[in-house]
Amino acid sequence: MKMLCRWFEAWRRSRLGTRLALGLGALALVVFAVVGTVMVGIMKGYLNSRLDEQLAKTQISQVPSLRTTHGGNPQQTYGWYSAVFSVQNGEALPQAGGSLPPDSKALEEVAEDATRTEVLRTVHIDDKGTYRVRACPIEPARNIVLVSAAPQADLDRTVSRLIMVEVVAFLLALAVLVIVGRLVLRRGLRPLSDMAGTAHDIASHDLTTNADLPVRARANGGGAEVEELRTAFNLMLAHLDSSLVARRKANERLRRFIADASHELRTPLTSIRGYAELFRYAEANEPAEREAHLSKIREETQRMSVLVDDLLLLARLDAPETEAPLRLVDVDLAELITDAGEAFAAGRPEHPLSISALPEGVVLQADPVRLRQVLDNLLANAAVHTPPGTAVTLSAAASDSEVVLRVSDAGPGIPPEARERIFDRFYRVDTARTRGNGGTGLGLSVVLSLVSAHGGTIDVESAPGATTFTVRLPRRRS
Repeated sequence: MKMLCRWFEAWRRSRLGTRLALGLGALALVVFAVVGTVMVGIMKGYLNSRLDEQLAKTQISQVPSLRTTHGGNPQQTYGWYSAVFSVQNGEALPQAGGSLPPDSKALEEVAEDATRTEVLRTVHIDDKGTYRVRACPIEPARNIVLVSAAPQADLDRTVSRLIMVEVVAFLLALAVLVIVGRLVLRRGLRPLSDMAGTAHDIASHDLTTNADLPVRARANGGGAEVEELRTAFNLMLAHLDSSLVARRKANERLRRFIADASHELRTPLTSIRGYAELFRYAEANEPAEREAHLSKIREETQRMSVLVDDLLLLARLDAPETEAPLRLVDVDLAELITDAGEAFAAGRPEHPLSISALPEGVVLQADPVRLRQVLDNLLANAAVHTPPGTAVTLSAAASDSEVVLRVSDAGPGIPPEARERIFDRFYRVDTARTRGNGGTGLGLSVVLSLVSAHGGTIDVESAPGATTFTVRLPRRRS
């Protein structure tokens, strides 16, 4: 049992090509054994039938003469036994003139059964071997029987020689089949080995620092199945490559986001701590001075609250499966735009606002609070990044399937190198990161996330003297 277990473990650890070659050899061995057995059986049957024909011809040629002589002097053939028996009272008695082995009991038994019809039988004669015996009646009325026995030694030697030739030929064919089959299988399975080598190359790469996967399975051959596997393998590598690159970019954005958020939160916290220290030292001073310090603390606290609210909103929009960020209801488009325009005109009187003719009766499915936040952020962005007196335009259009909102200004425009990043979180065109413009760099990020959450898109076109943000929203969410 232990030996069988060792053989089984060795079989399991062997290579696929070796197992296939050995399996092919085992199958060929079974086929060879069946073919050899059939061939030996056919040859042995053929030789037996020829020997039976010779026995029959010899006896048939003797029967007429033996009848005239009443069984005397049967024809003798080299190596054969031939005798005439008289069967009396169920006992066969040999007649004179025949040739018999020292032990003729087996031939007598055959003669006893052949008084009425011919008998063919294979018998074993002591010290002589196996013989093929044929007995036929000569004179049925007198129970005279002719018995002839031909040795089967030559036939058995011929069959044994055939078996030896078959065994040698089949063993040579089996060896050639296994060796050549192993070589062919090794060549055929080489593409799989190449793919395994590619996998080892990937394992040797440090994907923590470099997510690029430059290796691919590039060998040819192996047939349609191997080619399909190679294609699927390369597609998997390409998918892993793109996924790792996307993950690396996401990690980079996350690190940049955390760094920017820390910077944005640290500044108001530092200001609050500084004004709190000033307030403590100013306890004995004028009430107006203390009130000024408290006012600064409130301003910085409000600024930090707005920043934290925007961060929380972005986090909710990034994970909508945990908490639904939108409350969708039917919103009157004209009313929403009018309210946003009036609020902007009241809060930013230094920027004249014009509202184009609004479509009447247009209703879309949206979150009114968040959609109003989109318009407020776009209008505030136009006011913050343009000098006082710059005209701002708010317009809308609608079709059966979508609503288009546009916020335009006649300011200096957005530099071309900044247009691709203006929707990034904490990105500001002002690289010095000062707060002279009053922004935190999250306004347009919030706009993009809210528009995407509504199933819409936002585009920007900018040139000196004309900048337009275009928001496209579906009227109904599927």
